[in-house]
Amino acid sequence: MKLLFNLLVFILPIISFNASAQSTGQITGKITMVDGKPLASASVSIVHSGKNTLTNDTGRYNFNNIAAGSYTIKIQVLGAPEVNLKAVVIAGQTDTLNYQFTKENVLALQEVTIEDKNSKFANKESIYVARLPLKNIENPQVYNVVPKELLEEQMAVSLNDVGKDIPGAGVPMVANQGRVTFFSRGFETEPNARNGVAGAAFSEIDNANLERVEAIKGPSATLFGTNISSSFGGLFNRVTKEPYNGSGGEVAYYGGSWDYNRLTFDVNTPANADRTALFRLDGATTFQRSFQDQGFDNNFSLAPSFFYQVTDRLSLKVEAEFEQAKATSVVRFQPFTGGANAGTASIADMRFPYNKTFMSNDLAYTTQMLNIFAQLNYKISAGWNSQTIISRARSTINGDITALVGKTDSTITPQVITGNTSFIATDLQQNFIGDFKIGSHRNRVVIGADFYHNFNNFDRITVNPPVENFVHPSATYRICQFKIDSLSSKGTLRKEYNSDDTYAAYASDVFNITDRLLAMASLRIDRYQYNGVYNITTGVTAGGIGAGGVQAGPYGQTALSPKMGLVYEVIQDRLSLFGNYMNGFFNQSGVAANGDLITPIKPESGNQIEFGAKADLFDHRLVGTVSYYDISISNVIRPDPNNSQYAIQNGTQLSKGVEVDITANPMDGLNIIAGYAYNDSKLTKADSTVNGLRPAQSGSPNTVNLWVSYTMTHGNLKGLGVGFGGDYGSSSYYYNTHKYQIIIPKYTSLDGSIFYDQRKYRIGIKVNNITSEKMWSSRLTPQAPATFIGSLALKF
Repeated sequence: MKLLFNLLVFILPIISFNASAQSTGQITGKITMVDGKPLASASVSIVHSGKNTLTNDTGRYNFNNIAAGSYTIKIQVLGAPEVNLKAVVIAGQTDTLNYQFTKENVLALQEVTIEDKNSKFANKESIYVARLPLKNIENPQVYNVVPKELLEEQMAVSLNDVGKDIPGAGVPMVANQGRVTFFSRGFETEPNARNGVAGAAFSEIDNANLERVEAIKGPSATLFGTNISSSFGGLFNRVTKEPYNGSGGEVAYYGGSWDYNRLTFDVNTPANADRTALFRLDGATTFQRSFQDQGFDNNFSLAPSFFYQVTDRLSLKVEAEFEQAKATSVVRFQPFTGGANAGTASIADMRFPYNKTFMSNDLAYTTQMLNIFAQLNYKISAGWNSQTIISRARSTINGDITALVGKTDSTITPQVITGNTSFIATDLQQNFIGDFKIGSHRNRVVIGADFYHNFNNFDRITVNPPVENFVHPSATYRICQFKIDSLSSKGTLRKEYNSDDTYAAYASDVFNITDRLLAMASLRIDRYQYNGVYNITTGVTAGGIGAGGVQAGPYGQTALSPKMGLVYEVIQDRLSLFGNYMNGFFNQSGVAANGDLITPIKPESGNQIEFGAKADLFDHRLVGTVSYYDISISNVIRPDPNNSQYAIQNGTQLSKGVEVDITANPMDGLNIIAGYAYNDSKLTKADSTVNGLRPAQSGSPNTVNLWVSYTMTHGNLKGLGVGFGGDYGSSSYYYNTHKYQIIIPKYTSLDGSIFYDQRKYRIGIKVNNITSEKMWSSRLTPQAPATFIGSLALKF
C-alpha cells in the first residue's frame, strides 16, 4: 500500500504536467530598438491576466503555461507609447511576437549596453542632463561622459582617476575626508550629484558602483539647484549601476605599488520567476600605504540595488551606497605669505619635502557614508510619465583631520581638528515628464518640484602643536594622538549645528520648431531658508558671518534662474550647431551697511552665454563637441573698504574659454579620447589686492587630455590590447595677489596599460605617471610618482 502511494505521488505530477502541456501554450518574442539592437528590461504583460515580465539582455521575453485562447500583449517602455500586440495561443504550440520600435528612445538607450557598437566609448546619451529624453546632438548644453568601459580599460580604481578623461578637470584635490574635487571652467566642483539629484558624500566614493560619470558644464541651477555641490562651472553627476534582467557577475583583484590591495565584486540576478524583480550587489575593499613616509587608506564599500516592475505601468527602483573608511589626511600645505615675502615663488622651489607628512599613522580619521535613493516611475499615459524620487545622504567623520600651516619661509605648525562631524541631507523630488505634439510640433516637457533639507553637526576642537622646521626637521619630531589629546584643553572648540531648507519649482520645454530646429526654455524659482547656527555651549542661535565678523541672523532668499537654448541640426542626428544662455546662483550670508540701513545679502548670480557644434558621424565612429563660453558673475561679496565690519556686494568675476571633447574610432579596435580646455578667469571688481587677477585655486588655464588604445578584434589574440595617454596642465596659482604669488608648476603625466579581455576573464597591467612627474593639487598636496597596478577579473 505504501509502495502504491509513493508511485501515485511520483506519477500524478507528471500526468498533471503533461495534461497542462497539452492544454496550454507559450508566448515568446524579441523586442528591439529602432537600430535593431536588443531592448533589455522592457515591461511586457498579458492584459487582464496579472502576468508580466521583463525582457532579458538579448531583448527576449517568455510566458509559459498560458491557457489556449486570444490575448493582448502590452509592451511598456518609459519615454515611448505603449504597444499592443495580438496573440493566439494554441495548446502545445508557441506564438512568437517580435516588435521593433520605430523611434529612438533615449530613456531606453540608457538602460542598454550595446556591445557591438563601433566605439564602445561613444555613447553620450543621458536622461539626466536635461531631465528629458533628449539626445546629445539635440541638447544645447555641453557635457562630457566617462563610461565604465573606459574606467575598466584604464584601470581607474579611484574616483581621482576620472578627471583624466574630462577636459579642464585638472589634478584632483582630495580633501581630508577623502572626498574629491575637480575643476570645471575655472571653478572647484565636487561630484556630489547622484543619478541627477543630491547625493552628497563627505567621504570617499568608490568606483565599484559607477556606471558612468557625467561632467555637466556651465551654471546649471535651473534644473539642479545649488544643493549638490555644483559651481558656476557646472556639476559632476555619478550614474550608478542598476540591476539588469539576467544572471552574472564579476570578481576582481588588484595589486600594486605601496602595498596596494583591492578586491571588488559585482553580482546580478533576477529575484523571482517572472523576472519582474531584479537584484544587484557590488562592493569593494581597498588598502594602500601612502608613497610618503607616513599615511594609509583602508576602505570598504557596499552598494545593493533592487528593481521591481510592480505592474506594466509602475516600477520601483531602490539603491543604497555604504562606504566606511579609516585613513590619514593627505598633506595640505598652506605656505607662509607674511613678512617680506613679496614677489613670486613656486611650490617646487620652497624646499618643502615632497615625501614627508610630519604626522603619524595614529592621527587617523574614520568616515561612514550611507546614501539611500528610491525612485518610483509611473506611466500616466502614452505621452506622460511621473517620476518620484527620495534621496537621503548621511556622512560622519570621527578622529583627526590635519593641515600644515606655514609660520615662516622654513617653519610650519600642524593644525589638527579632532572630534566628530556629521552631515545629513534629504531630497524629495517630483517630476512630470511629457513627450507630445501640439499640431506638428513636438514638445518634450519636464515640470518638477523639489524640497531639500540639510543638517550639519560639529563637535570638534582645533589644536596647534609646536612649530617645526620643515627644511631641516628634527629627527625626533613626531605629532601623535597622545600629544593632540594633551593639547585639546587649550584648543578652539566648535560645538554647534546648523540647518537650511530649500523649496523649488521648475519647468523646461524643448520645442521642435522644425525637425531640425529646436528651442529650449526653462525656469526655476527657488526659495532658500537658512535656519541659523545653534551654539550648543551657549544656547544661542546666530546666522551667517559678515566680512568683518558681524553676525547675520537666520534669513531667507528667493532666486529666479532661467535657461534657454537653440539647436539647429545641419545634418539630422549627425551634426548640430547650438547656443545657450544659462544661469546659476548661490545663496550667501552676511550683512551690508548702507548708511544707517542694514540690508541683507543677495544670492550670488552667474550667467553664461555659449555656442558651438556637436557631431556624431560615420556611424558613431566620430563623436565630439567644440564650444566657446563666457560666464559673468555678479553680486560677489567683498569687504567694505569704508567699514571692515560689513561687506559690500558689488564684486564681479569673468570666466571664458574654449573646450574640445572628441571620441574617435577610426578603425575597428582603435579608440581615441582627446580633450582640450582653455580657461581665462579674472576678478574684475574685487578687493584691490586681487582686482584684475586670475582667482587663486582656479586650476590650470590650459589642459590637454589624451588616451589612445588598440584592441585586437580577430584571430587567436582577440581581446589583447594596449593603451597609452596622458594629461597636461599649465601652471596655476595657489595664492595670487598683486603683492605675492605662489605658483603650482605645469605638469605632464603619462600612463600606459596592457590588457587581455576575454568572455570569462580579464587581465590588466597599468603604470600611472610613468615618468614620476612631480605634481601638486590646488591644496598643494603632492601626487604619487610612478605607480604600478596589476589586475585579474573572473566573469560569470
